[in-house]
Amino acid sequence: MRYAFSTLGLPGTPLARSAGLAAAHGYDGLELRAHPEEPLHPQSPPGDRTAGLRTLHRAGVGVLGVAGYTKVAAPGADGPVLAELEALVRLAADLEAPYVRVFPGGAGLPGPQADANAVRRLREAAPHAERNGVRILLETHDSHRTAADAARVLDAVGHPAAGALWDVLHTWLGGERPDESRRRLGPHLGYLQVKDVASADDLTPVPLGVGVLPLAGAVAGTPADGWLCWEYERRWYPGAAELAGPRLARGREHLEGLVVHGDQAE
Repeated sequence: MRYAFSTLGLPGTPLARSAGLAAAHGYDGLELRAHPEEPLHPQSPPGDRTAGLRTLHRAGVGVLGVAGYTKVAAPGADGPVLAELEALVRLAADLEAPYVRVFPGGAGLPGPQADANAVRRLREAAPHAERNGVRILLETHDSHRTAADAARVLDAVGHPAAGALWDVLHTWLGGERPDESRRRLGPHLGYLQVKDVASADDLTPVPLGVGVLPLAGAVAGTPADGWLCWEYERRWYPGAAELAGPRLARGREHLEGLVVHGDQAE
């Protein structure tokens, strides 16, 4: 199993520090928040990308995914959405990242229309992603919160370069059991994004294993060469405790324990 954490938990932190923390505490990769507040994003010049990749190589840490904010199901013209997708894919390729994260963003639209927007745009963008060695992952989120929602879109897209990012919080909030979510995502699944919260009414991030999310059930069945990424959403909850070194180490240890126990249960 390979482990990563999202830089959403270290808002505005220099890349060298994030990579150093990952290497020091047993993480294989980083999920990079691709936003202008962060060191690298789709508008970053080539020199910054090259320097960032050198920094990551020196630390012995890879980029699991580029976490973008493109909303593929949103209303509006396709052109701007496709341009954003192309820029995210280019950034991921420059950083040797296998995945790009996108959101649905179809809230307020009738379900069939939101689905159609996402299918059309992902079909258009997927061949470009494939040529660059990148897979675009639709996160279980907002208008398509459950695995059933995401799988419905991805089944219609029908391209291997379009897949799913399973956010455990949102499928749980959508009422899906972990085994059901995994079954529905099936071959679409790129990687699993784990987190923990105190309750459905308080989504402030807490250390893994302290909250209520069914992490053991979600982790069970992850292939040995799969990725688990801890998304600690401190950027949106500044009152949450800092994602300091000891907290990172304990998070990885908790995930390792879930993986070991799951293997023993089999």
